[in-house]
Amino acid sequence: MASATINQSADRFGGEDFASLLDETLGRDTGFDGSVVSGRVIRLTDEFAIVDVGLKSEGRVALKEFGPPGLAPEVKPGDHVELYVERYEDRDGSIVLSREKARREEAWTNLEKAFEGQQRVQGTIYGRVKGGFTVDLGGAMAFLPGSQVDIRPVRDVGPLMGTPQPFQILKMDRARGNIVVSRRAVLEETRAEQRSELIQGLKEGMILDGVVKNITDYGAFVDLGGVDGLLHVTDIAWKRINHPSEALQIGQQVRVQVIRFNPETQRISLGMKQLDADPWDGVAIKYPAGARYTGRVTNITDYGAFVELEPGVEGLVHVSEMSWTKKNVHPGKIVATSQEVDVMVLDVDSSKRRISLGLKQVQRNPWEQFAEDHKIGSTVEGEVRNITEFGLFIGISADVDGMVHMSDLSWDESGEAAMAKYEKGQIVQAKVLDVDVEKERISLGIKQLHEDPAADSLGKVNKGAIVTCIVTAVQSNGIEVKVDDVLSGFIRRAELSRDKAEQRPERFAVGERVDAKVISVDRAARKLSLTIKGREMEEDKQAISDYGSSDSGASLGDILGAAIRRRNTSSE
Repeated sequence: MASATINQSADRFGGEDFASLLDETLGRDTGFDGSVVSGRVIRLTDEFAIVDVGLKSEGRVALKEFGPPGLAPEVKPGDHVELYVERYEDRDGSIVLSREKARREEAWTNLEKAFEGQQRVQGTIYGRVKGGFTVDLGGAMAFLPGSQVDIRPVRDVGPLMGTPQPFQILKMDRARGNIVVSRRAVLEETRAEQRSELIQGLKEGMILDGVVKNITDYGAFVDLGGVDGLLHVTDIAWKRINHPSEALQIGQQVRVQVIRFNPETQRISLGMKQLDADPWDGVAIKYPAGARYTGRVTNITDYGAFVELEPGVEGLVHVSEMSWTKKNVHPGKIVATSQEVDVMVLDVDSSKRRISLGLKQVQRNPWEQFAEDHKIGSTVEGEVRNITEFGLFIGISADVDGMVHMSDLSWDESGEAAMAKYEKGQIVQAKVLDVDVEKERISLGIKQLHEDPAADSLGKVNKGAIVTCIVTAVQSNGIEVKVDDVLSGFIRRAELSRDKAEQRPERFAVGERVDAKVISVDRAARKLSLTIKGREMEEDKQAISDYGSSDSGASLGDILGAAIRRRNTSSE
């Protein structure tokens, strides 16, 4: 039926005229294709919005283009909207329209103007792609490279997504539909403006808010809003900080004070501790010398340990003040970091911010304690801890040793011979001979546990006395002798005879008995110095006195002969 009608019309109007009429009626004129038109929403169906765009027929737009997925479309009858004419769908004359493409076309036009004028554009980061992110620029999609997100690397982009913010268009190609934007360029431009304003008004002593940008071994760099300042590790806090990371972390908001500012180099030195009271004010009154306190070990070095008395106030315990008994020991073997210790204040220098502390002073001096507990002459017992070339060291307490000199081991034997009888670990008894607290020395004696067998003989022998000796050894420079079998003596070569020809040690034999005169007595060493020469000269002098003199005409031989005969007669 429709075919017949068309044929009749064709016959009536002619083929060409009918075709033109049909195109006009059905809207086959495609002059509006690809253009953006304004329309009014007439009604809504389940899937489409029917829109009057002023053409021969109505157009339709998918409802999903008027709102986010999963939400009700933001459109109602009577609304005026901008739409993009895609195509005429069929012979029914329906026009396919697109709200999204209209927004995109409008956005592209505005973006091109902004790009040419180097103006910033508003956009929203909404997705992540390889190498960067996608940005919605009011309908046009753009690519944001990862390197253009921020001035410094951003670990978490979550807070930036979904938030409208300014961008700078770096590149756009409408034919290919490519747009590249940068958020970093905007931040750098803003940062430069802020930096210029901040530098112009920056003065020493100003208090500013900043963000920790970077942390190094020697401090932290703080972003003051376009310009960075160095916060040295020593200016973070009054207390000791070994590394800035102990007190700061990247991204942390901090309040700082400008300590130094060089306008030429634009270097800024910052401080945090300057905002707090100096704990060293009045420290000399608070910590007087001789007072005892409890502190915490904060640092250990080769020369001592630092002890914190309160936050920001530390004192040094020198290695020499750490222990009464542990000498030449590393401080780390006496105390440990973070250990709480009792210390005594030895000296305070407020100008140099130094406090000298003592660890051993809070303990009893073991030598003083020993002197009080053991009087001179008392007997102690201990283990032989060490044997040296000059004596024995005896452990008389956990940390204190006493020394027995080799000369105090035996009355009769030589030091070397006596030392050979002892070994490490052996338990021995000894007598306290002397205690020197200042020099930290305790002198002991083992031979003093027994009476000196030569005591009686020493009491009888005086300088000038004539004694009978027994030769014990013959040496090139003299002879060694024994007196009363307990006293040692020595007669030098020059003292062997008044006659130089007879001053020969080899003319004496071991075991031979000789008479000699005592020159000196060393009672401590129990040794005598003797002379035969002196004895002979004394006998000559006495003979002259008893039997005459050379002035009477008698010769020395006559006098000595008479004296000898007299002595022999007396002996018979």
